Amino acid sequence: MTVIENPRAGRIKAVAKLSRRQHRQETGLFLLEGPQAVSEALTWRPELLEELYVTPSAAQKHSELLDAAQSASLDFEYVTEEVLDAMTDTVTPQGIAAVCRQHPTALKDIVAQHPRLVAVLEEVRDPGNLGTILRAADAAGADAVILTGRTVDPFNPKVVRSTTGSLFHVPFALGGALDVALSRLRDAGLTIVAADIKGENLLERRQSGALERPTAWLFGNEARGLPDEALRLADAVVSVPIYGRAESMNLATAASVCLYESAFAHHGSDAARDS
Repeated sequence: MTVIENPRAGRIKAVAKLSRRQHRQETGLFLLEGPQAVSEALTWRPELLEELYVTPSAAQKHSELLDAAQSASLDFEYVTEEVLDAMTDTVTPQGIAAVCRQHPTALKDIVAQHPRLVAVLEEVRDPGNLGTILRAADAAGADAVILTGRTVDPFNPKVVRSTTGSLFHVPFALGGALDVALSRLRDAGLTIVAADIKGENLLERRQSGALERPTAWLFGNEARGLPDEALRLADAVVSVPIYGRAESMNLATAASVCLYESAFAHHGSDAARDS
């Protein structure tokens, strides 16, 4: 068994550079860290994986993962813990890392699938928030997530980790102009609903039955929210009510509530039609 032991080897440095956005943009690659993320990629998008690195101890602990890699015709390299630490962004990569090709979806392809539930993120800057919203969108059964403006790179290592694999489940589009994205979604039959503290109570929209319609939820920046020009692009503006003493609600938490409200409405109306 050959083990890569030099953390300053050119190949290892090239992987480590994927923590930088510029290098990710130049190569079209990004880094996966840990067995959970690698397992999700092997299960759902094995064709995207380029390189796999594993420590001998992790290879013993996660033998089924390496079996899956071999079934996908993906070779792997053994590395020391020191080498793995040098190439990864996290403090505890758990003995496994992989290099993966980026896989955004074109907006036109998302629209062509006649989505019923979409999250649109304008200027979301915190990696943890973006990752959590992607994970919540996946859990709520959203059809897609669309990132507009200067929203943080979804292939940022912190985003990738916080999605816990949902990055490979939910189609997402990158970098378009907000007005163009909303126009295409509206043309596809979706109602644009912005989440903002100046909007009507979410409970009122739920009770009216409006959330049963195909919906694109629009969420803004963590600190500034959505500017007035963005709110004017929406068909409705709603706020998540706060019943306790909290001054405000974290963006990812509010987005999760909104997405699930739509999911409940959609699945409830589907069940009623099937009964």
